[in-house]
Amino acid sequence: MIVLKQVSKSYNGKIKAVDQIDLTVENGEIFGFLGPNGAGKTTTIKMMTGILTPDQGEVLVNGYDIVKEPLAAKRSFGFVPDDPNIFPRLKAVEYLRFIGDIYQVPPAERTERIGSLTARFGLADALADRIQSYSHGMRQKLMIVGALLHNPDVWILDEPMTGLDPRSSFVLKEMMREHADSDKTVFFSTHVLDVAEKVCDRVAIIDRGRILFCGTIEGMREHVRSNSSLETMFLELVGDAGNGEAQA
Repeated sequence: MIVLKQVSKSYNGKIKAVDQIDLTVENGEIFGFLGPNGAGKTTTIKMMTGILTPDQGEVLVNGYDIVKEPLAAKRSFGFVPDDPNIFPRLKAVEYLRFIGDIYQVPPAERTERIGSLTARFGLADALADRIQSYSHGMRQKLMIVGALLHNPDVWILDEPMTGLDPRSSFVLKEMMREHADSDKTVFFSTHVLDVAEKVCDRVAIIDRGRILFCGTIEGMREHVRSNSSLETMFLELVGDAGNGEAQA
């Protein structure tokens, strides 16, 4: 579970990237976090993962306060950032062993999980290669495998399908559903609204640092009084927010 209570973050003391947002992501669901560029998605995710400290508010991940109990909180989630920049001079297997050491994954479990995860993503035959020889998509898959190596209860994925081939995207969506169905949590941001509409149990739309909507797709249709696609409703909500600000 992930809980954000009245969380805000400003840059340079002026630009409010996130403005007093409240969110609760339950166990057993895939939760989509949607918004245009500059809406506050990445800032929110960085606060959830402890990269940034909130100016105010509270962030709980799996019951742990990310500010007061950072190590316990970070052990409970796996994080895939939006840019797969990882140690290029390491071999892929060295990187995964390093991650296993950080999270204290027992050797037998580590070997089993490296084998099963890399097999699902088609990386098993490239583990001896240096990461600098990997394509963007291969690095993204390696990042995902590393994030899931310690079998965390909470997955936090920032644009996880960027650069993935269709088969790997399908595998990841399948794994997300399996994880949520085991009463665990999947939180992910995406610009691919068709994917969000198909896989998410609930979504939140953020724009200009504020949550415009949080709920199911059907709930959104009732909210905007429309039977449209998620893409159409998203554009309507974000457009209305922009028009409201322009008129204020």
